[in-house]
Amino acid sequence: MTVFDVLLTGVALSMDAVAVGMANGMAEPRMKTKKMLLIAAFYGFFQFFMPLLGYAGSAAFVVLVERIAPWLSCALLCLIGGKMLAEQLKEERKRSFPHGKGMLLSERRELGLGRLFGQAVATSVDALAVGVSMLAQETSNGLPFSAPGCAAVIGALTFLLSFAAVSLGKAAGGRLSDQAEVVGGLILLFIGGKLLIEGI
Repeated sequence: MTVFDVLLTGVALSMDAVAVGMANGMAEPRMKTKKMLLIAAFYGFFQFFMPLLGYAGSAAFVVLVERIAPWLSCALLCLIGGKMLAEQLKEERKRSFPHGKGMLLSERRELGLGRLFGQAVATSVDALAVGVSMLAQETSNGLPFSAPGCAAVIGALTFLLSFAAVSLGKAAGGRLSDQAEVVGGLILLFIGGKLLIEGI
């Protein structure tokens, strides 16, 4: 495994986090930079931690996790995406009242730590297998860095790409206005379904 291979792996693993981060930005177009950094940090940390867990864990443990990973990821993302759609429907109902009691854009339910944790886990479960791969490479061809070093590169790439994706989603969400949360929820449902189909 070369440095280029590690970089490619990091970019590939970050793609689900990038898509989910973009959905978060779209759903919350007034998000502050501090929160954008927090989202990227969550995704980056889990993409760093999961390969190390796979590297340190036994192969049998990882095989077991890989069997349930598609279902777990799909369930978490569909739950979060479904909740976003349900909240938007509730908001639309409130807006239908004659005296305009609907929530303003700034009053929308924001992404909390619980949902963020679920997203970070769901988008990083696949990285467990990369940890096992790193162990195999270390014993055969060798790694360009130590296993924690390779995991740090993957985590750092995920952090940077996720932050860029949240920024992009935020810009798009401002234009989409009220439909941004619907689009974000549909994106999460799509990614959840995609992960399930790819894993079974």
